This record gives sequence, structure tokens and C-alpha cells, in this order.
Amino acid sequence: MNVAAPHPQEHVRIELEEGEALHVLHPKAIVAFRGSPASREDRVMDLPNAYRKRKWVRSKLTGPAEAVLGLPVECSLTVVDIAEDSDLLFNFRHVLFYTDGLEMKSRIQKIRTAWITREWVRMRFSGPGKLGVVTAGAMASLPLSPDVPVFAEAGSLVAYPEKADVRLSVYGNTLASQHMGVQWQLTGRGPILIQCGGTDSGLRDHLNGDGIVKRLLRELLPFGGVYIK
Repeated sequence: MNVAAPHPQEHVRIELEEGEALHVLHPKAIVAFRGSPASREDRVMDLPNAYRKRKWVRSKLTGPAEAVLGLPVECSLTVVDIAEDSDLLFNFRHVLFYTDGLEMKSRIQKIRTAWITREWVRMRFSGPGKLGVVTAGAMASLPLSPDVPVFAEAGSLVAYPEKADVRLSVYGNTLASQHMGVQWQLTGRGPILIQCGGTDSGLRDHLNGDGIVKRLLRELLPFGGVYIK
């Protein structure tokens, strides 16, 4: 399978060779298709996955074929190689497609982790195969350590190892901890995947020329971001 994505990413072009197959979890993302009409087969998802994806239908594309998938504005696609022994747990909403042969299993989260993440189930994929992951902005990978924690903004974490220790936390001094969003503190072994789309509206205001006084008042006053526009 060959995947080509331009920069900035507005679409993804996928070429499938003879015998290759791809499952697209958002069929309406397929904006163009070249190949035999019989090479596309839409199927109804099983109930649990339909609930998690808020989608009832997925498409199976079989090569030889070529497809163009449209992406939401300001989103990027990263193709992740999934090894046979991969233990990454993915937030299913980020998965756009996966290659035929990947094994997908639901993993019930520990009560403590589910309370922190508000996610009772994450998906584990076993390879070998490829996973198409859509994120807000680019996606980055960071290695975990058993001794030195990694702190990740709660809404930015796309995937983490199943055996990682996940805790609710803040970090830094008092001013830092009072002005940051909920953070995940992770320790363990293996990589985590995070989306890097801008979550800091203050940075956008700064780039748009917002005044320094307004920015300081928003950051320093209680509920400044609510009352000071």
C-alpha cells in the first residue's frame, strides 16, 4: 500500500496493489475512487464499534485500486506501523483506516484510569499492518521512562502503552499548576502518541495582534479568559 499526503494536508491519496485491502471507518471521507466498482464493499459495523465511532457503516477497498480521502481542515494523517506485539491503546475516534489483517480488540480501562480519561474502552491493534490516524495538527511521539514521568495535556493524548501507569496530575510551580489544563502523568516503557494541534487560544490571539495588557489580565485574573475578550 502506498499513501501520499500533501503539505498542508487536505487530502490523502492511497494506492492498493493486487491482493491488498483497506478498511475505511469514515466512508464519506472517500471523495474519489478509481478501480472496479466491485472493489468497494460497505459493511455494517458491530454495535460496540458503531457506538464508539458514531458511525454505522465502514468501507472495505480491495486492490488494485486508488482512492482519495478528504481530511477535515487543520487535521493531519499519520500512517502508524503496527507490529505483531504492539500494545498501544488508541482512542478509536482518531482511527480513519486500517489495513486488512490487523486484529482489533477492545480493552476495558482500569476504574482509576477510566475516571481520569472518561474513557472506559480503548482499542488495541495487533499487526503486522498499518493504521491511518487523524489528528488535530501534526502527531508527535515521545518515549516513556519508568523513572521520569511524561506529562501530556489530556485532550492531546492519542495512544499510550497498555501497561503504562496513568495518573491525574499537574506540574510546575503554583502559577503553572493553576493555569494549565488537566494533565496525564505517564510512566512505563514504550512510546506515546500526541496530537499537536494548537490548544492555546492565547497564542492565536497573540499572532493576531492582541494587546499585551489583555493577555496579561486574561492569564493573571481569576476567570480572566471568560470576562476579558
